[in-house]
Amino acid sequence: MHKHNSFAGLISGLTAAAIWGGMYVVSKVVLEVIPPFSLLTLRLLMGAIALAIVLYFRNRKTNSKINITKELSWTSFWVGFVGYGISLGFQFVGTKLSTASNGALITSTTPAFVLLFAPFLLGEKTTPRRIIALVIATLGVLAVIDPRTAELSPSLFWGNMSLLAAGLTWALYSVLVRKVSQNADLLTSSTIMLLGGLPTSIAFSLWEINSQGIGEITIGIIGGLLFLGIISTAVAMFLWNYAFAELPAAVASLTFFAQPVVGTLLGWFFLSETITPLFIFGGILITIGILIATFEK
Repeated sequence: MHKHNSFAGLISGLTAAAIWGGMYVVSKVVLEVIPPFSLLTLRLLMGAIALAIVLYFRNRKTNSKINITKELSWTSFWVGFVGYGISLGFQFVGTKLSTASNGALITSTTPAFVLLFAPFLLGEKTTPRRIIALVIATLGVLAVIDPRTAELSPSLFWGNMSLLAAGLTWALYSVLVRKVSQNADLLTSSTIMLLGGLPTSIAFSLWEINSQGIGEITIGIIGGLLFLGIISTAVAMFLWNYAFAELPAAVASLTFFAQPVVGTLLGWFFLSETITPLFIFGGILITIGILIATFEK
C-alpha cells in the first residue's frame, strides 16, 4: 500500500502554486502574440511531451513498462478534459469578459469547492479543523488581493459566472486527480490528463487563428513558450497532482492560496509594486491556515 508523504505533498502544492503565481508576466507577453486557446494547446502539447520523455527514461531505468489499464487511461483522459479543457476554458473566457481582480478573487473559491466535493467523491471527512483552516486561509487571501478592487457590475455578470465555473471545475478536477492516483501511476495518468485538454483547446484555437491570426514569433516568445509549456505545465501540473495524491484533498487545496502571494511578491521585486501591511498580515494568515490543516492529527 502506498505510504503518503505529507511534507513532500505540501511542498509540491506550494511550488506548483508559486510557479502559477509567477507566470502572469510571461503569459501576458506571450498572449500579445499568440491567442489564449492556441497558447493553451501549445502548453498542453509541450507539457505532455515533456512528461512522456520523463516517463520513457524512468521506465527504461527501472526496466519496466507503462502499466495502466484501458479504463484508467480513459478516466485520466476525461479528468484532464474537466481540468484543462473545461476549467481553463472557463478561466480564459471569464478573464476576457471580466477583470483580473475579479479573476483573482472568484477563482480563490476553489478550496471551498474542494471541501464540498471531497466527502462525496473521496469519502474524506470535513473536520472542524479543516473548516477553520479554510476560513483563516481565505481571510488571508482576501487581505492579499483586496476585494475592494473587484467589480460586480451587471456588464461583467457572465465573465464572473465563467470565473466561478472555472473555480468549481478546477476543484472537481483536483479531487478526481486524488481518486485516480489511488489506482494509477501518477506520472502516466498526469501525462494522459494533459492530452485530455486538447480536444477543446484545438477546436477553439483553430477558430482563434482563423479570426485573429498569430503575431511575430521571436526568440523571447519561444523562451516564454518553453517556460509556460515545460515549467508552468509539465512541472507545475505534475506537482499539483502529486500534492493531491499525497495529501487529503481539503488540505492540498489550501496551497492554491500561494498564487496571489507569489504574484504580489514578484510584482514588488520586479515592478517595484508596494507591499502593504495588509498583504503581510494576509500572508501570515494563509500560512497559519495551511499549517493548521496539514498537521491535523
